[in-house]
Amino acid sequence: MPEWGYSVLELDPEKTAKASGRELRVSHKSAREVCNTIKGMKLDQARNFLHQVILKKKPVPFRRHTKKVGHRHGLQKAYAGRYPVKAAQKVLEVLESAEANAEHKGLDIERLRIIHASAYPGMKIKRYIQRAFGRTSPRFETLCHVELVLEQTEET
Repeated sequence: MPEWGYSVLELDPEKTAKASGRELRVSHKSAREVCNTIKGMKLDQARNFLHQVILKKKPVPFRRHTKKVGHRHGLQKAYAGRYPVKAAQKVLEVLESAEANAEHKGLDIERLRIIHASAYPGMKIKRYIQRAFGRTSPRFETLCHVELVLEQTEET
């Protein structure tokens, strides 16, 4: 069984809860943009945003992977955007898992904030498609890892 850890270190285990999705079949580029958008949001705010993306009501701003990405109405600080439905669904599943972990630890669900959200490429599924004259072309699929860390904020 593989050994893996989190890319964030030195967390207080009494105030944080974490969850990860490993080897997800989503685009790592879309998942990266979704994670960068929800980082810093409160738990219910991030959940509402992801539901809006799944319903194609709110776009996710694309800041790095913007080649041939159209402009979307209602974006601040970015012009290009998309509606990555599949990536938003998988990130929402990991977010619900982190929420369940926080509830199991006894943290206050109303005061949780996302302090770490990252997505990066995993292993490649290597396949080949048959072509004419006895040749083949690669048809590789890159899997994705998603990590989320929630932290309980102080009362105001």
